[in-house]
Amino acid sequence: METRQDILYMVLPCYNEEEVLPETARQLKQVMYGLIEKGKISPRSRVMFVNDGSKDRTWPIIRELHEEDPLFVGLCLSRNKGHQNALLAGLMEAKEHSDMTISMDADLQDDVGVIEKFVDKYYEGCDIVYGVRSSRKKDTFFKKFTAQSFYKLMLAMGVDIVYNHADCRLMSKRSLYDLEKFKEVNLFLRGIVPLIGYDSAVVTYERNERFAGESKYPLKKMMAFAMDGITSFSIKPIRMITSLGVLIFAVSILMLIYSLVQHLLGNTISGWTSTIVSIWAIGGLQILAIGVIGEYIGKIYMEAKARPKFIIREYLGDEDGEDKGNSDGISVS
Repeated sequence: METRQDILYMVLPCYNEEEVLPETARQLKQVMYGLIEKGKISPRSRVMFVNDGSKDRTWPIIRELHEEDPLFVGLCLSRNKGHQNALLAGLMEAKEHSDMTISMDADLQDDVGVIEKFVDKYYEGCDIVYGVRSSRKKDTFFKKFTAQSFYKLMLAMGVDIVYNHADCRLMSKRSLYDLEKFKEVNLFLRGIVPLIGYDSAVVTYERNERFAGESKYPLKKMMAFAMDGITSFSIKPIRMITSLGVLIFAVSILMLIYSLVQHLLGNTISGWTSTIVSIWAIGGLQILAIGVIGEYIGKIYMEAKARPKFIIREYLGDEDGEDKGNSDGISVS
């Protein structure tokens, strides 16, 4: 039986990673050449470092790595655009050259040992393979609490997200072409990728400590990232305002009845009934009105994203039974 040797591209966004890049390159080189020797990937496979406007020697180091070994290629953005945009830039470039693409962080927190497992799952027929942390034993209590709270909140808001999965994943060529159809400006790839569909799998691994350098995701950026994720994929906060408006308006009706009863019984002073009724009724109507307006804004917001309405998994045509969906990696929509 002939062994497939599809082209694999590794995509690693880099921002001020001069301290860790040499070691990252060494470990990836060992893994990639090992897979080539086993016949699992094509010798045309590459490791792509994406320089996200680094201010240190990250790009010169990438240049040196490329000159020393053609295994390493580089993509340099004109300025710092953030992790998600840098990752997307690398994926969109890689899809033109590869059959499958694996994204990882450059700081070696993602275990390079899962690369072969990803490839095996790909050959089993999976278009998307998610790298999921097996545990958070190495995290501090604060990091563990905030991270788990983030995933639980996203799930509660109705966002289709893989629990404990970051941006370590494999994607096939056709899934990357379908990813290109999503026109989001505020990127949250952890939420977008599951929307593509196709057969997927999960590979668990133990996330390591950062090999060198400092984290590029302090608390402020993590909170901003979480807010982008919620507002990009859920209009539940708007629905909550609408529900609150309905509830307060209902309570205002009850308060109206209560106030009238108290007025008829003579248990109130002059002006009390009209004041109470006005406060509750106007307050309830205002919140209800804001919620209704928010519903329409939410619909406009979702429409403005121009997400694909559907993605065809497979096409069975009448041209000699050719499978158009798999022939060139591009699905029809």
